[in-house]
Amino acid sequence: MELKDKLISSFLAFENRVDIDSPVHDVRSEAIKIFESQGFPSKKEEAWKYTSLKSILKHDYSVFPKHEKNIEYNDVKKYFIHEIDSYKIVFIDGKYSSHLSQTTHDGIDVCLMSAALNKPKYQLVIDNYFNKAATKDSITSLNTAFSQEGAYIHIPKNKLVEKPIQIIHFSTGNETAIMHQPRNLIVVNENSHVQIIERHQSLTNNPVLTNSVTEIFANKRAIVDYYKIQNDNENASLIDNTFINQKQESHCSVHTFSFGGKLTRNNLNFYQNGERIDSTLKGVTIIGNKQHVDHNTLVHHIEPNCESHQDYKGIFNDNATGVFNGKVLVNKEAQKTNAFQANNNILVSDKASINTKPQLEIFADDVKCSHGCTIGQLDESALFYMQSRGIPKKEAKALLMYAFSNNVLNSVKIPEIKQRITKIIATKLGVNIGFDL
Repeated sequence: MELKDKLISSFLAFENRVDIDSPVHDVRSEAIKIFESQGFPSKKEEAWKYTSLKSILKHDYSVFPKHEKNIEYNDVKKYFIHEIDSYKIVFIDGKYSSHLSQTTHDGIDVCLMSAALNKPKYQLVIDNYFNKAATKDSITSLNTAFSQEGAYIHIPKNKLVEKPIQIIHFSTGNETAIMHQPRNLIVVNENSHVQIIERHQSLTNNPVLTNSVTEIFANKRAIVDYYKIQNDNENASLIDNTFINQKQESHCSVHTFSFGGKLTRNNLNFYQNGERIDSTLKGVTIIGNKQHVDHNTLVHHIEPNCESHQDYKGIFNDNATGVFNGKVLVNKEAQKTNAFQANNNILVSDKASINTKPQLEIFADDVKCSHGCTIGQLDESALFYMQSRGIPKKEAKALLMYAFSNNVLNSVKIPEIKQRITKIIATKLGVNIGFDL
């Protein structure tokens, strides 16, 4: 049975396991119809022209884990940013792990989607925000149809969340192959500030396919800093769909660090619904072997006097392939927009490749918008200079590549995350610093 047919047939069983009187029952039912009609995206679609899902859809994924397997903190300690105190929402094979998590309802809500979807106290937030930013494309609709487990974060107005929030999904390999569909809803109200770290991590080499959807709502003057660390095993694939709806004078930034996994597709969409909004999208990709990373971004400038900044760096080795499709859309009413977009790439190997397509669609006449991309190799003269000063060739290459990605790291606001990413980059570039991740 093909995966599409298996998912459609599994939907009825899923609905029987959850409350059909839930307020999102009709939303789920409509979503599965969309997926049934459209199926998985193919290369015939312009947005998926350079990314094929065929190789990852061939596995016989378990949609629901058959057996639960507990893991201890010491087994996964290295995947946490444990240098800082934080709230934690942890899932094992798609199921919430209470003994690894630290949630709260003390002035803010950091808890589970499954609880929020089924309890009256959260009803108003669910009605106003759930599935309101996410698009109705097939892959997002598939997640909506099976939406149950994930993180629910609600920050009331005038709150500075003193501790970052970590959202971590572990796959134990207890199943031969497994598919996860986590759903996150994050609502940050007026004048509030939150920092969030997200990670998906396999603990074995068994195939894993994760189709994740995150909706973020940043209300008036809210600040949201979001960090995605993607450093999974090479039999794990991730389709990450993030939708951010911003209101007046809000500031949102998403940093995406893609280092591991077989296939990674990041769909990142910003919608600016207000004036004096700032949106920041930055990323570093370092991959090799036959890995594939695809960044597909959209910043929609709807109202005037707003800014957006995109800066993506890619380093590709061996037979790795990369894709960057970045779109900036400026409405006619969005005068005084300032939008910057850059995608710069280094091909370390002659067999590595990158397909990049920066796009601007501007319907306003008083704007400052720029975009550009570069694809090249390391500067031979700089490499020669460093070697002439006694730096071995391998270390010289690593230093140049680190310097290439460093401006993205400079905008990371949590020092412990910056330190962790720096060490991962050094490891990826072949510099031995005694850190194993």
